[in-house]
Parts: sequence; structure tokens; C-alpha cells
Amino acid sequence: MRRTTTMRTGLSALLIVGAWATFAAGPASAAGAPEPTHTSGAPASAGLLDAMQRDFGLTKTQAEARLAAEKTATAVESDARRAAGAAYGGSWFDAKSGKLTVAVTAGASDAAVNSVRKTGANVRTVKHSAKQLDAAKARIDKLAAPEGVSNWYVDAKASSVVVAVVAAQRADNDVRSFLSKARAAGPVKVEEATSAPETFAAGTVGGDPFYTGNVRCSIGFSVHGGFVTAGHCGGAGQGVSGWDRSYIGNIQGSSFPGNDYAWVNVGSGWWTVPVVLGWGTISDRLVRGSNEAPVGSSICRSGSTTHWHCGTVLAKNETVNYSQGAVHQMTKTSVCAEPGDSGGSFISGDQAQGVTSGGWGNCSGGGETWYQPINEILSRYGLTLHTA
Repeated sequence: MRRTTTMRTGLSALLIVGAWATFAAGPASAAGAPEPTHTSGAPASAGLLDAMQRDFGLTKTQAEARLAAEKTATAVESDARRAAGAAYGGSWFDAKSGKLTVAVTAGASDAAVNSVRKTGANVRTVKHSAKQLDAAKARIDKLAAPEGVSNWYVDAKASSVVVAVVAAQRADNDVRSFLSKARAAGPVKVEEATSAPETFAAGTVGGDPFYTGNVRCSIGFSVHGGFVTAGHCGGAGQGVSGWDRSYIGNIQGSSFPGNDYAWVNVGSGWWTVPVVLGWGTISDRLVRGSNEAPVGSSICRSGSTTHWHCGTVLAKNETVNYSQGAVHQMTKTSVCAEPGDSGGSFISGDQAQGVTSGGWGNCSGGGETWYQPINEILSRYGLTLHTA
């Protein structure tokens, strides 16, 4: 990478990511990695707290408290799951109580319930276990979904598999047939989707992107040797150029549909650092790990089109039915996105969460966006996240 100026300007050789964003597409300054934007003891950078105050309507103190509570909930979740055992019905972060809520089936023993409570989590009784719901969803995943079916996922709160149907196509015969088969697969709740999901790639436009041919996407998280992004941005072997159209590398692996992830090797003077580009809206962020945030947690995204936006994790292990085919194991958020944001990072606090896939709506009127979890991508290609 040729550019040596700071910020633009400053991180262009990095990746362009989203969530709490992890962009970094462009060159870093000649001096190397950007300076940390907050100390390890601080809950978040000032810019991140500003973004949370803006998007959640919180005070600075409330934003700091929520981040601290979410960090605790993330740490508690694995212990609570083990404590619940076979009775585990799912879990989510409850912003009102500031605690993790763990669902258990009615047959859970007193000892199991007490063990869950000892982790600090709240307990709710549900009808179905997470294992039963996951099995039902897996059966639905095998069905061929018509375009009128938007997505489906396990909802621990409802203790059912939620199937979203585009409102205008609810009466379509193919949709009705799919719902009938889905209900036979297990407990199903139907909800209406405002519109069908779409990927967020775009034709060539300005910004701080990467390009594959005439397609612009947002660079994702740095990994040792390259970066990760969305699979629908390009196929294996395609050449990739940066914001200035200089050559970066090639797509080494790509999967879409079924999955939506890819990774690109980095060379030709480009390098990677564990940073998310703030676009001048917030301070650049360091990436310190990839601990998975619970449902209900706050999360932010950054992309080359709409930059920084925040929202909430709504559901995990969701199947999204794009026109190109279904993509599995996605996470749904209330964060908006627009064309060109594809591949950008989702981040919770300083923990990488995933790369932007697609959604519906926009950042003027609102919408929902899905991401492919980062840990699945790392595991699939044997990659190591570049962390501070």
C-alpha cells in the first residue's frame, strides 16, 4: 500500500468494519498501528460512548453501566448453560435488569435452577429446551423456502422457531405450504417481515472501500495474513483492490449462499492491524478478542457507506432467505445498513462479533441487518484474529 498519510486518512490500509465497527480498509500511517483509543481498564472509547448515547438515548453513565453489565453477562453465559444442563432453553441479556436471563424447561431440577441463579443470571421457565428448538430449526433448514419467506430463527423467549414472512406474500400458496411443513417440524411462531432481505454490496462509488471488479464492499476484521469479509462480495481467486484501486491481494476462500464469508490475503505494501476505523465519527477502535455477546446486548457496525450505527442483538443461529439462496447460522440485529456496507464488522465493546451480510431497510428509515459470526469464519479457514 502506497499511502503514508494519517487517517483518511488514517487507517486505510486497514479493514473497514462495522458493528462497533472494525473497518480498516486503507493504509495505516507510516508510523504503524494507531494509538489505542482507551486504556484496557476503561469501558470504551469516548467516541463509542457517544455513539451509544446517540443511538440508545442513554447518558454517558448509563452507557458505561450497560457495557459493564453486558461484559458480565457474556462471561456468565457459558457457566449458566452448563449449570442448566439438559434443561437449558436459551439465554439473552435483559437491558432493564442489566442481567443475563436463562431459560430452563419446566422439568429442571431445583439443584439445576439454583446452580443457574448462583452464576448471577435470572431464570425463566419455558416449554422447550434449546436442543429441541435447534432440532426443529434444523428440520426447517432442509425445506426449500419460497421468496416470500424472509428468515427463521430460534427465539428462546418465545420458546419456538420464529418464521418471518413478507407481509405482502402471506397468502401466497408456496408460502402457506412452507409454513405448513415448518409447523410439522416443531413449535413455530409466524411473524411478518416488512420486506425481503437483500445483501449490501454495491456498484463502484466513492468512499473508503475495497473492490472486486465493479463491486464495492467494506473490509472486515484483520486476521494474521489478511482480512475477512462477506462471501457475496466475490469468489475465490478474484483480485481485490483498495480504496485507491491499488492491488491488495486475492480472495483465498469464499462461500455464498449457505454461508456468507470470505477471506483475502494481504500483500503489495498493504498490512493489517487490529483496528476499526471510526471515520471521524468516533475514535478508531482496537480489537481485543471475539467473545460472543448474548442476545439483547448492544452492538455497533461500521461500513464504507453509512459508517457507524448501533443497535441490539435480536437473534442468533438464524436462517436468512436471500434471492440467491438461504444463508445459515446468522445473527440478527436492529442496526441499519445500506449498499456498500457488506463485509463490514460488527463489534460489541472491544470484541469482534461478525461481518455484515445483508438486511432490509436503510439508515434513514431504519431496518434490520444480519451478520455472519466471526468465530465461525476463523474456524472455517483456520485463521487467527489480529488483536491488540
